[in-house]
Amino acid sequence: MAAQALRELQRLVGEYVRGSTSLSLSQRVAILVGIQRALRDVAKRTVFPDIQAGRARILAYFQANVGKIVNSDELEVVSGIKDYPRRIRELRVQEGWPIVSGLQFAGNDDDEDLDLDLGLPQDLRPDQYILTEDKRDENAARRWQLANEIRRRSGGVKGKLLAYFRANVGENVTMEELKYVADNKGDWQRRTRELRTQDGWPVVTRLSGDPSMPPGMYKLAEDKQSEPHDRYISESVRREVMKRDGGRCQWRGCGWPEGFPESDHRFLEVHHIVHHVEGGENNPDNLVTLCNLHHDEVHRSDGVLDLEPGSPLSELHRLLERVSRLIGLESASEWIAMPNGHLEGYAPRELLGTAEGRARLDSYITALEDGSFL
Repeated sequence: MAAQALRELQRLVGEYVRGSTSLSLSQRVAILVGIQRALRDVAKRTVFPDIQAGRARILAYFQANVGKIVNSDELEVVSGIKDYPRRIRELRVQEGWPIVSGLQFAGNDDDEDLDLDLGLPQDLRPDQYILTEDKRDENAARRWQLANEIRRRSGGVKGKLLAYFRANVGENVTMEELKYVADNKGDWQRRTRELRTQDGWPVVTRLSGDPSMPPGMYKLAEDKQSEPHDRYISESVRREVMKRDGGRCQWRGCGWPEGFPESDHRFLEVHHIVHHVEGGENNPDNLVTLCNLHHDEVHRSDGVLDLEPGSPLSELHRLLERVSRLIGLESASEWIAMPNGHLEGYAPRELLGTAEGRARLDSYITALEDGSFL
């Protein structure tokens, strides 16, 4: 059957070439239509010949190219059908396959999370697609029905987005879902960000709380708002702290998510080393990345912070504590960043990166504590 389909395609191409100067425009177009149909027939019989349905053929092609860019004309040929874009949408929306395209990201330039969190080619065109992983979201159809119901409710965009997140706690949701719930209003990214930064809901992405998440996804990690003081940390500082800490919990012996199974559904938060209510600032030197379990442990233990020993941040914390006892927190925060003549012009914090520097700094502060330097 495949050979017959190829012969028919060759016959039509030959007919078109021979009649290119003698046939009328409508006759040439009629032959081109036949060529198009014959090409789809050849694709059906030679590419995945055992798979008949166009949607299943598209999925098989994506699964053969996970993580690779697939052009729309490839999918048109492979599927053998005209309405392949609708089938792609069904695979994504109804069946939960993580298929993304440049069209989904158009208009999302103001989303700070996504700009840094996609992990995809920045020049992905609207007619190009990527299956990001060969793993289906089994709950996609249920969520899509829920999105329809919430979308029709009265009220503002942020309230609808929160309702959708709270109905899907712990589940990854796509940009497309959130945009749909917001009735395609352009401020859905800003409202989503406000849920975290202003209202304290732990909405996380791969960059801002859960490095194990696929790109372009959001998740409400738990149905609980953070402490009010943690909501004043800017997104740029939050991202800087998590990047500095390698996207891992800094509690001694933890390191989540590294080495933990996917079933361990924690998330990362940023914690004030010196509490905000005690004058601690919202800057990276006073912030550390903790998983939510150890963040809760810190607050239960009245601020006892057990960081990995030897890390620059652990040493900085120890340094701040020692100097604060001598000159107070505010002065200590300024002192550790200022060049010091007793340290050959180095700022104390600059010596934390090496064992030799830390030893030298330790001796100097011990002398301060003993009253040798006044």
